[in-house]
Amino acid sequence: MNAAADPEPAEAPSSSQVTREPSALEQPIAQLRPGDPPRWLRAGWADFRRCPGIGLFYGACFCAMGHALLGVFQAAPAYVLALSAGFLLMGPFLCLGLYDASRALQRGETPSLGRSLRAWVPTKGSMALFAGVLLVLEMLWGRASLVVFAVSFTTLPDAQNLVAQVLRGQHLEFLITWTLVGAVFAGLIFVTSVVSIPMILDRGADAISAGLTSIRACLQNPGVMLFWGLLISAIVALSMLPWFLGLLVSGPVIGHASWHAYRATVAPGGPAPNN
Repeated sequence: MNAAADPEPAEAPSSSQVTREPSALEQPIAQLRPGDPPRWLRAGWADFRRCPGIGLFYGACFCAMGHALLGVFQAAPAYVLALSAGFLLMGPFLCLGLYDASRALQRGETPSLGRSLRAWVPTKGSMALFAGVLLVLEMLWGRASLVVFAVSFTTLPDAQNLVAQVLRGQHLEFLITWTLVGAVFAGLIFVTSVVSIPMILDRGADAISAGLTSIRACLQNPGVMLFWGLLISAIVALSMLPWFLGLLVSGPVIGHASWHAYRATVAPGGPAPNN
């Protein structure tokens, strides 16, 4: 009797059948619309109302940063732009806890302040590398700011003299150059980090892939991302009056909204539903 024939081995899947994560240059980017940034803010406000305790904690941190910035301006105005760069560096990482809270709400979970404070731990390697990239930009920004002051003033002015001279129209070239330098570096930090940090938190992506995806998102949607950046800047500027108290609410709302901006821009399956 012939032995039963051995079953043929299963055919190995071809390379085209193997599922793999898209690279940073292949990651699908949504086509955004001008109405999206206000929608993100509404979703951020809804998240803030659902976990106000967590939001107010981080809002107090933003408020304290504002008072520190004011103190530096009064003591050494030449360094205020460099410190502003440091705050732009700290802001997205401080928002990590807010991203974690919004993610928990989307999953139907109850957000926790303790968990939000530890949100960086699972991806600490990528977060540290990305922080290093932003730190380089911050150091360059600070150096450029000091150079602008050095070529504009024979001695470093105090805060009262600087404000008085600017209000009288003196050193107009300094004001224009100082503003342009700040705008360039702030734009670089925004373009690099607008969706990268929530992407690292959400997917465990490496820092380079997240940064490239963020840049691609801005290049593909330049008008909407510019609108989003200007909207954030305007809200933060208005929140500084009086005494930075507005940051108690606007800071966490922007943080929550930034999570929804990430979800709408690069998350699979299109925009996340509004809360």
